[in-house]
Amino acid sequence: MVTLEELETDPHPALAALRPIGWVEALNSWVVASRGLALAVMRDPEAFTVDDPRFSTAQVVGPSMLSLDGAAHKAHRDPFESPFGLAETRRRFTTLVQQTVNDLIAATHPTPATPVGRADGARTTDSAGMRGVAGAGVVDLRRAVAGPLSVAVVAYSLGLPQASAATVLDWYTAISDSVTGVSAGRPVTEDGAAAFAQLHAHVASGIDSADSLIAAAAHAGLGVDEVVANAAVLMFGGIETTEGMITNALWHLLNHRDQLDLVLADRTLLPNALEESLRLEPAAAVVDRYATRDVDLAGAQIRKGDLVTVSLAGAGRDPDVFPAPDTFDVRRANARRHLAFASGPHICLGMHLTRLEAQTAVDALLDLPGLRLAPDSPPPRGLVFRKPSALNVTWDG
Repeated sequence: MVTLEELETDPHPALAALRPIGWVEALNSWVVASRGLALAVMRDPEAFTVDDPRFSTAQVVGPSMLSLDGAAHKAHRDPFESPFGLAETRRRFTTLVQQTVNDLIAATHPTPATPVGRADGARTTDSAGMRGVAGAGVVDLRRAVAGPLSVAVVAYSLGLPQASAATVLDWYTAISDSVTGVSAGRPVTEDGAAAFAQLHAHVASGIDSADSLIAAAAHAGLGVDEVVANAAVLMFGGIETTEGMITNALWHLLNHRDQLDLVLADRTLLPNALEESLRLEPAAAVVDRYATRDVDLAGAQIRKGDLVTVSLAGAGRDPDVFPAPDTFDVRRANARRHLAFASGPHICLGMHLTRLEAQTAVDALLDLPGLRLAPDSPPPRGLVFRKPSALNVTWDG
């Protein structure tokens, strides 16, 4: 029997065993783990909907484009969509992203050989997320670069009022932990509810800004609660996918020296390396749907009302599509066929921006001489959102 612990730590063997679809008692859900079935489910909102009171994100932040289908979904998504097209993303964000990456890296040099306040080699932590060790400097790139970058860019994209990256990341952590808990059958947490209340007040205070995206959404007819809910899913989706894409990609590259050497020798391989990392470990590992009628899905008898969990992680390792699916191969010809950004009407709105941020950040970080993982740097983990809890690295010079 598949356990929640397996799904949180290393779900891939269990997903391979149940592919293309199987019932997982721990989730009280059907789990789709093949690419073909994943596409079929995500592209058929009439049979498999997100519009259900059990939908985990909606329980935490309220109804939004993420938890609605049909005309209501369109009404919520349309006001936010046009600024995130490929050409507009490049025009609006390329310079901002590059400058933000440069500034963050400049501020995160490893600490000197003697850590702050200690002379015995014990770890210390400073306000920038840097952790010092006697004789070597260690930086957590998730907290020092990936997280602050994603917060700065998504806040700019929405036109949100000023807030520190640390504050927004605290809100994000509490809300995403609450969403994960709901997916595992637990109630909305007090911390998640409190964080969303603070976020609600913060976003609502910026709706009157004349040139902000959230103001435009309000002028398009969305109410304050609807604007806040959609800003929340865009904000935390933007943080989750960007932070996860950067940290997972670096974790894969730094754990596979042969593949890292290929990228260092030929930076034109980097975009495909990022896609290959998304295939192996999408930041959002699953998306939920609810059957609106009885359906036969590859022989599985889905009943009306059943929860159907689409494993984007499982789809990315489907051996019928990806030969040697567990191998990290930066030259894989079809790596981009992953489904890390989902598909159908709920395809990720900010995928072009996420790719821009990840490529800019990883490219710059790979310029650090001798960049390598610290021995204690943990692997990706998570039931719904998968990434390392920290990306502890050091480099020379």
